[in-house]
Order: sequence, then structure tokens, then C-alpha cells
Amino acid sequence: MEYNEDLKMKVLIVANGKYQNELPSHVVEQIEALEREGIQIDTFGINKSGLLGYFQESFRLRRKIKQCHPDIIHAHYGLSGLCANIQRRVPVVTTYHGSDIHSGGWILQLSRITMRLSVYNIFVGIKLLDMSDYKGKNAMLLPCGIDLDVVKSIPREEAMKHTPIKKPFVLFAGSYERPVKNAKLAKEAMKRVPGVDLIELDGYNRDEVTSLMNATSCLLMTSFNEGSPMVIKEAMACGTPIVTVDVGDVRNVIGDTQGCYFADYDADDIAMKIKKAMAFEGKTTGRSRIEELGLSNEYIAKKLKQLYCNLISSPIR
Repeated sequence: MEYNEDLKMKVLIVANGKYQNELPSHVVEQIEALEREGIQIDTFGINKSGLLGYFQESFRLRRKIKQCHPDIIHAHYGLSGLCANIQRRVPVVTTYHGSDIHSGGWILQLSRITMRLSVYNIFVGIKLLDMSDYKGKNAMLLPCGIDLDVVKSIPREEAMKHTPIKKPFVLFAGSYERPVKNAKLAKEAMKRVPGVDLIELDGYNRDEVTSLMNATSCLLMTSFNEGSPMVIKEAMACGTPIVTVDVGDVRNVIGDTQGCYFADYDADDIAMKIKKAMAFEGKTTGRSRIEELGLSNEYIAKKLKQLYCNLISSPIR
């Protein structure tokens, strides 16, 4: 396929969420990076749930397409991709982030239908591609990136001034309310680390998250399933020590970064690794690892722009 650098395009982003500021944050940040690449972006938020809800939303999406005349549609998550593919005039690229594959059952089956209908499929991690069992050539691995201008490395002492927490703490990678995050195991492990609080990463804005990332003794992930977790990349970009189970693409992202430890699904092993992380002095080299892997939003946006241009110039379907 020929890549035309000067090709002008309009892309319609489809994802769950009523308005753009309610779309998943990693989708919104990718939109912002695409706009910096000169791509005209419009958004469509799906505000109903369940198979019937997504089907009903397809009619509203058709009206949106007639209104904005996109060159291509980029849907995030399998069910959003299925909704977008009900119309067949505008080619659809679908990104699979994890829950659309890990959920199994009818959600996975519908996502597999989406894969066959989409002009191109993007998987954020190799494990998702393997689990999907998709064999088509119109697929690629491309994680979501992070904004390295926003997610910064700050000295821990400075970051502590911007948090209400004044004692050593471990930052839990998500909400306690989400069963997939496996908070029970994290809390059990922390019983073996006296004098240290476990702080839930939920309900904070971007600046507060960056402060917490830099102030914490380490980030802890105990999830049952993940795709390409943004929180790990953000912790790496902050130079924060990490303790994580081997889930999603975290082993590839972390590599052999000193100060980052892989643990079993075992409270004793996790507690031991937390103590090692807390004893690690200074920042890790995680930020340079993120740059080396090309996991910045800018790099990912350039890759997406090239894909869009190729598809518009020489569509597969």
C-alpha cells in the first residue's frame, strides 16, 4: 500500500461514552495526539449497553455518519466495532483493548464477527491476538501510548508535597470495585507489609495521578486479566518501582528494568517483592524503556495516521 503524506482525512472515533470527555481516557488522549498530526476527528459515544442497546445505537451512528462524512471509522472495543460495521459504506478499523476478548462467551464471539467485518483490526497486546484466534492478515499489534509531556518523572519528595498522604504507601493499580483487578489478593499481601498503606487508584484527575505515581513506594498490580495496561506504562514513565503479576503485555513493557518485580499470585511472594521495591533507591529507567519501545502517544498517532492513509488510498475490502 502507498502512504500519501499529504492525504487529508476525517476520522470518526466510536467508543462507549455519551460525550468525548466521557470516552475512556486513553481513547481521548489518543484522539488529541491524532489531532496534533493534522487529522480531523469527530466522535460518537455509545450511551446504551447490552447487545440490544448497541444495535439501537447503530441507527443513531448512521445519522452521525451522514452528517460528518468520515473517510474512515475507528472503533474502540469489539462491540463498538460491531455497531460501526452494521453500515458497510465507510471502512471500519477496530481496536481490541482486553475486556472484549477476556470476557469470553458471547462478547468474544461477537468480537470475532467484528474482526471479520472490520477492514483492519488492532490488538493492544499479543496475548489478546492469541486468545482471539484471529488468523486474518489485516491485523496488527499496537498498544495505546501515553503522553510523555503530561506523565512526568518528579522527585518523590516533591511529589509528596502534592498529595494528602504523608507516610509510605503502595499504589494499587485500579479500583477496588472492579473484580478483575483482584484487590483481595493485594490487601492480603499488604497485611505482610506493616506500616504501609495501600491506596486505591480511583477518582483522581491526571495531575493527581502523576503526583501519586511519583510519590508512591511502588505500584502494585494483581489483576486476573489485562490487555496493555496504561497504568504500568505511566508508572514506567514516572520511574516508579513496580510489583506486578505476569498479565497482559507487562512483561514485554517492563523487560529487565531494575526496580520492577514480577510476582506470583501469592500474598507472601507479592509482599516480599513489595519490600524489595520499597528498598530500591531512586528512579527506575522505565521512562527510557517506554521511549525505546515507542509507546508515546505521538509515535502511536503517527502509526495510526499511516494506517488510515494506506486504507483510504487502497482499501482492503
